[in-house]
Amino acid sequence: MNGDPPRESFDALVVGSGIAGCTAALELAERGAGRVGLVTKGRLDESTTAWAQGGIAAALSGEGDSVELHGADTIRAGGGLSDVDAVRALVAKGPAAVRALLGRGAVFDRDDRGELARGREGGHSVARVVHAGGMATGAEVIRALTAALGTSGITVLEQLFVTDLVIERGCCVGVDCLDGASRRVRLAAEAVVLATGGVGVLFDVTTNPAETTGDGIALALRAGVPVADLEFVQFHPTALCVDREPRPLLSEGLRGYGALLVDSRGERFVDELASRDVVSRAIIARMERDDVRNVFLDARGIPDFADRFPTIATTLARDGLDAGRDLLPVAPAAHYLCGGVVTDLAGRSAMRGLYAVGEVACTGAQGANRLASNSLLEGLVFGSRAARAIATGAADPQPEGALEGVLDPERAAIPVRFIEAGQFAPTAAPESDAPPGDLAGTRAALRRAMSLRAGVIRDAEGLASLVPVLRRAAADAAGTGGIAAEELRNLTAVGVSLAAAALARAETRGVHARSDAPERDDANFRVRVAVKAAESP
Repeated sequence: MNGDPPRESFDALVVGSGIAGCTAALELAERGAGRVGLVTKGRLDESTTAWAQGGIAAALSGEGDSVELHGADTIRAGGGLSDVDAVRALVAKGPAAVRALLGRGAVFDRDDRGELARGREGGHSVARVVHAGGMATGAEVIRALTAALGTSGITVLEQLFVTDLVIERGCCVGVDCLDGASRRVRLAAEAVVLATGGVGVLFDVTTNPAETTGDGIALALRAGVPVADLEFVQFHPTALCVDREPRPLLSEGLRGYGALLVDSRGERFVDELASRDVVSRAIIARMERDDVRNVFLDARGIPDFADRFPTIATTLARDGLDAGRDLLPVAPAAHYLCGGVVTDLAGRSAMRGLYAVGEVACTGAQGANRLASNSLLEGLVFGSRAARAIATGAADPQPEGALEGVLDPERAAIPVRFIEAGQFAPTAAPESDAPPGDLAGTRAALRRAMSLRAGVIRDAEGLASLVPVLRRAAADAAGTGGIAAEELRNLTAVGVSLAAAALARAETRGVHARSDAPERDDANFRVRVAVKAAESP
């Protein structure tokens, strides 16, 4: 296309339509931030949030719970990499975030007294997780937020794929996009908020929808914006092991209500309410020992299962399963990225004008392993904090949260260590005799390799074997145009950085497990690892 692309201007532009993006956009509009736009690559209601069964963790009462206890649980799960100030910011606003959702019309489950019902999940000391619709929390949250968007005056742009950030004099001033016909569109904005979610589709088995191709992280990498902790990919222990994509999730809340994990012999082998990294590794070890593709979740002891968990019961019925009768086959699946674009506590990145909120961001709150049901909470809290900063004109990034390690490394409690992509960096020529252009085949091969070599348990040899696969993917993405090629380009950029970080972190911490370095090493690796961008020429 010749000439400049069509252009539209906003005071603030949000990229992504999950809980973090919708919250940021709504609060921007409510705070009078000028013309607000929200752009999404699919339809407005298509996001990882909509798939979330688990609830929202918040210290809602004094019945054995407190903000301090919630914070302590979060830090304990984080494997020594949680930023204390970020955790405090997250948990302190938990009760208010839930009340704000109720104010927007969200309907949560209640107990016999009419109080918000609260369940317990792995890693939590007490029951503090609120749910909606019997483990359909995400769908209810998105219903309420999209309804609010409809009356907000926000400009919603659907099915528009953001390809690159627009940078002028070191400041983000907009985004370049492709529409469904691969026509270029430029959206100018004084503030750009990335809320694009995670990287689940980088792996062959995931609970994430097809949209989660690491787009926001790849945008930041290409712009030279610091991105860290990509090696910390959380695998959910109990994805239903059926031939469906994405894999249906059997919420952690089931184990909170008494469901047990058993192996092929019917024996329990792990504390079901341990943190997700512990449970996932125990499942993988048992699967390898017995040479099977899954273990089982035994929920037969939960009374009135279909009434208590109607959404999950319906999901199971699609595959001919009945929780009251059957053992449910489960195995870990890629679920959540604990790292992302490094930000301060208001979502500001190291680049002026660029913000990141939700799963795409690394505030430091999640550390090396996210505590269950803190993800929706993170989107609510930091989406709101970013909107407040933009609306008040507080644009300069602050040395706080994870960003402290970038802006003030000498004083940072957890510094950021920058490394090169090294052997994973793409080259001009692919290391393969296969003809280029089969994007679907290349993408499938990349996903299989990442699951096999960079999954729940990794080692140096397996990570190194990803080099030709990543280079093949980079070459094919560069040699073809259109949205499919752009998604492969993004998956490859994230895969390169993830593999390099996982190889560099020669220890086991949180959700990053190295079989050839099985111990935690605080002396050398109590740092956030950031990989300098390296794209093919």
